[in-house]
Amino acid sequence: MANVQYTMIKGTSFGFWALLGLFGAFIAAGLGATYMMEHNGHWITGMNNAIVWGMPHVFAVFLIVAASGALNVSSIASVFGRSMYKPLSRLSNVLAMTILIGGLCVLLLDLGRPDRLIVAMTKYNFKSIFAWNIILYTGFLGIVAVYLWTMMEKKMGRFSKAAGTAAFIWRLILTTGTGSIFGFLVARQAYDAAIMAPMFIIMSFAYGLAFYLLFLMASFKLTGRELGDVVVNRLKNLLGVFVAAALYFVAVYHMTNLYITEHHGYEAFILLGENGGSSYSKAFWIDQVLLGSIVPMVILFSGLSKSRVMISIASLLVIMGGLAQMYVTIIGGQAYPLDILPGWQTSSSFFDGVATVYSPSKWEIMLGMSGIAITLAATMFAIKVLPLLPESLADKVADPHYKAG
Repeated sequence: MANVQYTMIKGTSFGFWALLGLFGAFIAAGLGATYMMEHNGHWITGMNNAIVWGMPHVFAVFLIVAASGALNVSSIASVFGRSMYKPLSRLSNVLAMTILIGGLCVLLLDLGRPDRLIVAMTKYNFKSIFAWNIILYTGFLGIVAVYLWTMMEKKMGRFSKAAGTAAFIWRLILTTGTGSIFGFLVARQAYDAAIMAPMFIIMSFAYGLAFYLLFLMASFKLTGRELGDVVVNRLKNLLGVFVAAALYFVAVYHMTNLYITEHHGYEAFILLGENGGSSYSKAFWIDQVLLGSIVPMVILFSGLSKSRVMISIASLLVIMGGLAQMYVTIIGGQAYPLDILPGWQTSSSFFDGVATVYSPSKWEIMLGMSGIAITLAATMFAIKVLPLLPESLADKVADPHYKAG
């Protein structure tokens, strides 16, 4: 492989500041939504006593899961020794951190007041998976930052593989912890499944790589840098494999539930739309399975992938499908009525045994979108002040087996 030079972007053009201003507007809208919900209470949202994790949690969990996957490119280079991915590693590390920060900023409202994060960081209940995740999130940011340092500082280069291995192990534990939040909730029939942890891990690979591929192609296009077909083709093929693997785990999850009699009601709710689950069934089959999985695989594994526009569309669909999957998992899992007395029918003035109706408010959407805006704005700032992007990833630079024609 040719010697790769990293440079900062100038970031002085009107387009750069206009794009940053657009993200800033979304962030300001999210801050306004946070103020409204904190000041007036959650009654102004679509959340209620049954659905306490609303649309902000869909965005937050999606971003937290994607953050782990965004580090995958860097892990392939350092842990598995694939030299072609090494020039891509710096951006991979930064995106992993900024995506996680974006997700955590949205998640702070779950504490009632953002300042309560201090309590969560200083007082731990080690029987709570949430407390463990605070350690995992902050630890991830620290380890990835050190990992990035070993890449950018020549005298620290000898520690890069060790730091990369630590980051790789930590990210697997982090995503396992996020999936276990749901896997440990025995009260909800939608959750309480050991497969949640590995399913979240493979989903993170797909979501994070989709984010990475989009940002890589956009940043090189907008800064006039050359991005060769070898890199793009390798990443899009990898994305297709991850999407297929995620869909496989989703299929196994639902097939396992169909085998267990006590989960038949929930499966009918999600898969067939029975008992008030039509909106979740449509989100599952149309948004998650068809548009978020099958269509991207068709694009990525066919001749359509020769077009980078189509690859971008496939990546966007994977991200949208990931949000749909989180919506079905988080909202749908809460909307399905609790089985308070197994084997008995229950009814009361509290709507026991009835599916909960949920419609996300504009405040929730604004807050969730601000998390993505924080991620993109922070990454843009990072590539302006740090040498993260290679000057060129042309085939002759990126491909270790390149032969001049």
